[in-house]
Amino acid sequence: MTASPTRSYAIRTYGCQMNTHDSERLAGMLESAGYQRTRDGEQADVVVFNTCAVRENADNRLYGNLGHLRPVKDAHPGMQIAVGGCLAQKDRAEIVRRAPWVDVVFGTHNIGSLPALLERARHNETAQVEIKESLEVFPSTLPARRESGYAAWVSISVGCNNTCTFCIVPSLRGTEVDRRPGDVLAEVSALASEGVLEVTLLGQNVNSYGVEFGDRAAFGKLLRACGDVDGLERVRFTSPHPRDFTSDVIAAMAETPVVCPQLHMPLQSGSDAMLKAMRRSYRSTRYLSILDEVRAAIPHAAISTDIIVGFPGETDEDFEATLDVVRKARFTNAFTFQYSPRPGTPAAVLDGQVPKAVVSERYMRLIEVQEQIAWELNKELIGRTVEVLVSEGEGRKDGATSRMSGRARDGRLVHFAPGDAAVRPGDVVETTVTYGAPHHLVADGALRSHRRTRAGDLYERISEAPESERPGRSSVTGLGLPGIGRPSVAPVGGV
Repeated sequence: MTASPTRSYAIRTYGCQMNTHDSERLAGMLESAGYQRTRDGEQADVVVFNTCAVRENADNRLYGNLGHLRPVKDAHPGMQIAVGGCLAQKDRAEIVRRAPWVDVVFGTHNIGSLPALLERARHNETAQVEIKESLEVFPSTLPARRESGYAAWVSISVGCNNTCTFCIVPSLRGTEVDRRPGDVLAEVSALASEGVLEVTLLGQNVNSYGVEFGDRAAFGKLLRACGDVDGLERVRFTSPHPRDFTSDVIAAMAETPVVCPQLHMPLQSGSDAMLKAMRRSYRSTRYLSILDEVRAAIPHAAISTDIIVGFPGETDEDFEATLDVVRKARFTNAFTFQYSPRPGTPAAVLDGQVPKAVVSERYMRLIEVQEQIAWELNKELIGRTVEVLVSEGEGRKDGATSRMSGRARDGRLVHFAPGDAAVRPGDVVETTVTYGAPHHLVADGALRSHRRTRAGDLYERISEAPESERPGRSSVTGLGLPGIGRPSVAPVGGV
């Protein structure tokens, strides 16, 4: 069935890049079925929550948002609310029981079913709950409405075969399923032909890619093959698991120019005792040896990580071991998390749960150490010329100086002065770093070069079009949800 073309939608995304990728597919499915994305300030006919179950109080946040939406829905007959993603996969019919005004609940394995479920709920005038236990259709084969004309997510696998005691992802997304390399490369080539300059390869554990079809060297081969795609300039990937990180992948990174000098590799803890309790299947010396090998092959690589503070049983000595590894690793950036029990995970029932006050104190100490390291590393780049892919929505104005923003090839955020150049999001500039802060670089001098791109042309055409002809944006504006900001996007979790 096809929905009325006058019905609009808005999608609210929580969690990691995998959810962002899925939301682009949800948007593509809805638009293929005749829905239109709501414009800023307009009330959506369909509101979709793509949820995450990894963070503490994820369910409280969802039910709070659903509660705020109830009077909005009561005031707008025909409005529908759908809940999908990891929390939907976990809670299933519980969502409708606690929030009976929800119309559709769907899981991580059947995002392509959303338009049909909305139609069925409208026709039957009753909530539709459909949770599949295995992957129905690989998400990347579904239509997509991408958020960017210059950068794109490309999923190479879904699910995870690991059994980390803190992680609920494998039980919600299932065991690993790999796409065939030809299918991945076909998507990457199609994106590049449309003007996309940068792709990020996604997987819960990209290093294990290929195990399903019997080629343990498949990921390194895939990186090299991306180097042969015409028009593609940057390739990133997330997330690798230290257990499966092999030298052939490091060689592929170093020898393939389009692969960015950037690595995000979760550490989780620097304590071998904690790594064992987490079932991480590597130890701190192995982790640091990988970083040494990466830096030997790619001297200027920017390396980031994930760290959990306060895992059950963590002692002062365990935490000091984490600080020691952080000082040795010298991460450009670290996504740090205070441990919180997640129902359904082995760690939730472990003895030795660390008091909240202790966790918070350790967390702040870790932040202080990491920010000092990041600041030192960024100050080392002062005077260096960097290539920046210009972003939309990250610009800032400091005093009388207008700045635009973008990402350097190593992933660092750069705020730069465009001067008189007509720089658009999607364009590529070269500029010289004049200041290094803990979380970004600043380049206030004149641009050394400015390259206009097809992605920039597309942005310019859209921004100059009359308001009535511009494509709508995914937004919660006008939905009656107080205090909600932009969703945070963290690296793919569970690895």
